Amino acid sequence: NHRLIVEEWDNILRILLSLAMKETSQSIIIRKLSSHKFSDRTKRALWELDSILRSIYLLDYIDNENLRQNVQLVQNRAEAYHSLRRAISNIAGGKFRGASEQEVEVWNECGRLLTNCIIYYNTELLSRLTRQVDEGAKQIFRKISPVAWQHINFLGKYEFKEEAIHLDLDQMVSNIDILEFLKAA
Repeated sequence: NHRLIVEEWDNILRILLSLAMKETSQSIIIRKLSSHKFSDRTKRALWELDSILRSIYLLDYIDNENLRQNVQLVQNRAEAYHSLRRAISNIAGGKFRGASEQEVEVWNECGRLLTNCIIYYNTELLSRLTRQVDEGAKQIFRKISPVAWQHINFLGKYEFKEEAIHLDLDQMVSNIDILEFLKAA
């Protein structure tokens, strides 16, 4: 319904501008649009505009192989992240979840923190390895995701001591046989 979009264009622009300038949030816009009657013209115009934009995107997706590959890459990264989160959540059979809502939230935040620590650790290792190789190997390293956990023992026994132990990543990287690493990757 192009006519409806044109008639409501000023309201649509006002909403988009409010979002772009961060004067309001998406949740507030949705709440306000949902509070009106189902037949609210601005809401229907936004649905119509959304349909047009989704159609354009879908046609681009069908025609553009590069776009499809990029979308697949992003989906694979997201799935890898969520797989790592699931692996962390299932430590010790996922027994501890918490008795209260606050304890469950702490459990979830700790899981996210651990996930991000693993990704940071892997990224740092890959970055240091990349500095030691030729340009051809660097291209291979760029394709390796830092969202890996096969080398991390989730079920081990960990002891935390008061004295700080310095982890020398450069020493660890120098001990890695890059050719064997690339074969395994």
